[in-house]
Amino acid sequence: MKFLKGFTRQELSWMMYDWANSAHSVIIATILPIFYNTVAEYTVNSVSSISTWGYATSIAMAIVAIAAPFLGGLGDLRGMRKKLFALFMGIGALSCLILAATPLMDFTASTQAAGRVAGMVLVLYITSVVGFNASCVYYDAFLNDITTPDRMDRVSTMGYGLGYIGGSTIPLVIFLVMNAVGIDMLVCLAFIFALTAVWWAVFSIPLLKNCRQTSGQDYHKGDIGKTLRGVAATAREIVTIKPLFFFTLAFFFYIDGVHTIISLSTSYGTMLGLESSDMLLALLLVQVLGLPFCLLYIKLSDRFGARFMIGVGIVVYSAIIIYAFFLREVWQFWVLAFLCATCQGGIQALSRSMYGKLIPDKDRVGEFYGFFDIFGKMSSIMGPTLVGIISSQAASRMLADQGLTAATATQAQVEAINAAAAPYGVVSLIIIMLIGGGIYFFVMPRYMDKT
Repeated sequence: MKFLKGFTRQELSWMMYDWANSAHSVIIATILPIFYNTVAEYTVNSVSSISTWGYATSIAMAIVAIAAPFLGGLGDLRGMRKKLFALFMGIGALSCLILAATPLMDFTASTQAAGRVAGMVLVLYITSVVGFNASCVYYDAFLNDITTPDRMDRVSTMGYGLGYIGGSTIPLVIFLVMNAVGIDMLVCLAFIFALTAVWWAVFSIPLLKNCRQTSGQDYHKGDIGKTLRGVAATAREIVTIKPLFFFTLAFFFYIDGVHTIISLSTSYGTMLGLESSDMLLALLLVQVLGLPFCLLYIKLSDRFGARFMIGVGIVVYSAIIIYAFFLREVWQFWVLAFLCATCQGGIQALSRSMYGKLIPDKDRVGEFYGFFDIFGKMSSIMGPTLVGIISSQAASRMLADQGLTAATATQAQVEAINAAAAPYGVVSLIIIMLIGGGIYFFVMPRYMDKT
């Protein structure tokens, strides 16, 4: 593959972890919830399955967000980064492997059996998400170890590109093919969960074998406690370093718009009445186009700079949000998917590398990336909440305008009003993007040199 020429062994080994863990991002994030909903239908309280899954996701994200700076700080002790990376990667992969057994359990026998399987799925989902995100704290920190500042943008973006074309696309295609040839769905699920675990673990080996921690501090007695106590001091330090602080603040807002569009795209399309099969194929297009556009982002960032290309991503995603307000047909969803593919990997990859270049103390990159992870995870709560509130208010207003209430309206009327209100919820994301873009374009440049 010519596009991989020019990278060192350490850089290639590091990039392979994007290839490895992206299987979890797609399979566990998109297919596991469908299986859980199926199991939940056989439980005593099946009505609350959607909210229960939401609570589980919130718990997992809260655990990671709270622990990330402490975990990153421990990874700054020499010799600890790779060990902690292996620990959490192993926890995540093992959780997926055990998940493979759940579709083969007889959850239809009784409500008690269904409840046990549903509980098992939730616990394993939470542990897999924690393992995934905690391992990424150390993975991101390794970026400063395995390459130089002038190559960070290229290496980080190529990592995202490999994740799209390999880890995201190949397991998903395998699942779709197995389903198409008529293999029992539960067997398909068991196989794909197991494949995710094996894929994740096997393609993590290059990083474990070839990447070396060069930054960090030698361990002395009492350093662990000192590191944990120093997290608050690092938070204060981030605030005092204005380029780092304002970039992190801008990132908090604009990445929330990106993550919300990614996570709610299929739900939004379903509410508008689009066929799930059409949307799944459109999302597959995003994965296939991910690598080519990441390669394009590399060339453009080499020419115009990472700051400029992140700005392009912010503008494109702002346009996507406005476009989504008018989305009604399947072909429009395909256009939306294409627009997302142009910048989705690039804006995330360049944000990761730009943050790394702004870190002042390279021996504490793990701790700083821990805070970066907090902002990335906590922002994922804001966008969906805003969409939910605005959609709900719009629906209530539409009901009132027709002289209806949620109790008096028919199911068909409720569905029609929800579909009409959904675009107002999605377009409200422009508020978040404008705040992030405003900080990025007008406040941040006052405090930093060209990066």
